[in-house]
Amino acid sequence: MKIKHIDFDGLKALEVLTSKIKMIVVTSKGPRISYFGKKYGENLLYWQNNDIGRKGWRLLGGHRVWITRPGADESEDTYAADNEPCDINITNSKITITGRPHPFLHVSRGIEITAVNEEVFSIRSFLTNNGPMLYSGGVWAPTCTNPAGGKEYGIPLGDRNKSWDVIKIVIPRAFAGHTSRINDPQVSFNEDFMIVNPQGIETKRMVMAPMGIIAMTYPQKGISFLKLSHFNPIGQYPIGCNLAIYIAPDNLMVEMETYGAENTVLPGKSIYNQEYWALVDRVFDWKDPTEMKEIFAEKKILETDIE
Repeated sequence: MKIKHIDFDGLKALEVLTSKIKMIVVTSKGPRISYFGKKYGENLLYWQNNDIGRKGWRLLGGHRVWITRPGADESEDTYAADNEPCDINITNSKITITGRPHPFLHVSRGIEITAVNEEVFSIRSFLTNNGPMLYSGGVWAPTCTNPAGGKEYGIPLGDRNKSWDVIKIVIPRAFAGHTSRINDPQVSFNEDFMIVNPQGIETKRMVMAPMGIIAMTYPQKGISFLKLSHFNPIGQYPIGCNLAIYIAPDNLMVEMETYGAENTVLPGKSIYNQEYWALVDRVFDWKDPTEMKEIFAEKKILETDIE
């Protein structure tokens, strides 16, 4: 993993390279990952350095760290502004980017980045309680992607290794000024996947997905981007779901979202949402979830970590 300081879209940033992948992490506004793609390819993330947002919060895009609260998966805490310069800690094997503590909540958000190998990164989003009182919540890790070029998205459903296999899909029909259609032509199902083909209609689907995998496949380029986030079967998640896909109006972006289990955070302690990002030279036809699990097993992420 090679790291260097750069300017990206008028912002201070770190460029992170392996032999196959390029990642850019913005440090003057964040923490955010603003670029992820092949070393000499296009950015798979949505990114616009503009003023779209609400109050002090700005969309911008990329991968960021949000907060869920028990009983309120979207709250003012979620959209607390994260536009200040970050603290940076770089070692030989890890980058840690930490945002400024909130002036009232006394919590800070950050991202730890480690290259597992040339095609897989460990992305560990975290929340730290810097205050003297208790805090409670979970780490919500939305990754804003660019759906242009015929990209498709999917989530493996259920767990065929279990004798009791329940599929849970939640449709937020109205939320924070947004809407979802119930009968949506963009969303389809087979026996093993929820499949999303963005057509510019705003919608969101939340899923309880024990495999913890959410994927984008890009047939035009012959590549796929997968995120794995551990699922805790006894954890408390927003509306009981650990993954979600959101399509913004007019295909502005598609969010690949993972939720960490909600916990009480003691003073001076942190909670985490551990993700693994893989970018591989293959296209998925949404038939066999085993193919996706094998990618992470092949990339030296232990099978026990993805069960």
